[in-house]
Amino acid sequence: MPTQDDVLGYFNTLSNWGRWGDDDELGTLNHITDDVRLAAARAVRHGRSVSCAWEVAVPDDMERSTTTCPCAADMPGAENMPVAAFHADRRWGFSNERLGIMFHGNTITHVDSPCHIFWDGRMYNGRSHSLVDAATGSAWAAVTAAANGIITRGVLLDIARVRDVPWLEPGQGVFPDDLEEAERRQGVRVRAGDAVLLRTGYGRARHEAGAASGFTQAGWHASCLPWLREREVALIGADTPQDVQPSGYEDVLMPVHAVSLVAMGLWLLDNCDLEACATTAAELGQWDFHLAVAPVRFAGTSGSPVNPIATF
Repeated sequence: MPTQDDVLGYFNTLSNWGRWGDDDELGTLNHITDDVRLAAARAVRHGRSVSCAWEVAVPDDMERSTTTCPCAADMPGAENMPVAAFHADRRWGFSNERLGIMFHGNTITHVDSPCHIFWDGRMYNGRSHSLVDAATGSAWAAVTAAANGIITRGVLLDIARVRDVPWLEPGQGVFPDDLEEAERRQGVRVRAGDAVLLRTGYGRARHEAGAASGFTQAGWHASCLPWLREREVALIGADTPQDVQPSGYEDVLMPVHAVSLVAMGLWLLDNCDLEACATTAAELGQWDFHLAVAPVRFAGTSGSPVNPIATF
């Protein structure tokens, strides 16, 4: 079990600063080469796809304003529209929405880019937190660095299944031995460029009892970080917000978030709903799949809501 000094040392020993050049903003997404994407395509053996995201609740998770117009001719300003058909059209109508959403947190499925977390005032690759502006967002390592999408092989490690429990209890951590036992039982091995999705079973608990309140949760223990770097994992996801809480380290509240994003440049996929993915994987006897994650190109943001799609 790493001590707190060990975990603090991870900011140096696991650092990828400069590994792909001083101007690199992709971090571990560099592990996803063309060959990795081609190999991911070969993981599609049945043609079945499932979402790994939660539905965004209305109005709980967003501010929403919906406009409906049953007849285009009744639209305010219709008489001034350049398309003449709008002026008198009584059959064609529409609805539209204005949405406001806070996607970081512990309910909405989203991706974190490296600019999401600072440590000692620095972001990934040593850039200053001052590059993040309250008005314009981040000029460094924002989600737009992944504008071409995150397309790779996904591997689901079902820890709840391995431990033969419906779900891990809040505060229970997942350790490297758990990861390797899941690999052994599932007949799969994590390799360079993979996205590793961790199922604690919290999705099942959330489906049955609703989202938990508070800050106590199951998740990755900090001891997994060297394992993830050694395997050259490109992206990690979980059905929780990643870190086991409490982390067990007084001076590092969320070590997986901090070390991953700041030191390693390891992108995070928080709050996945992995229940359909786990059911499909067990049915097909296939724990790897093609994973597609397409962040919205919000300029300067530290992440994006996403709908990850696993195709078996």
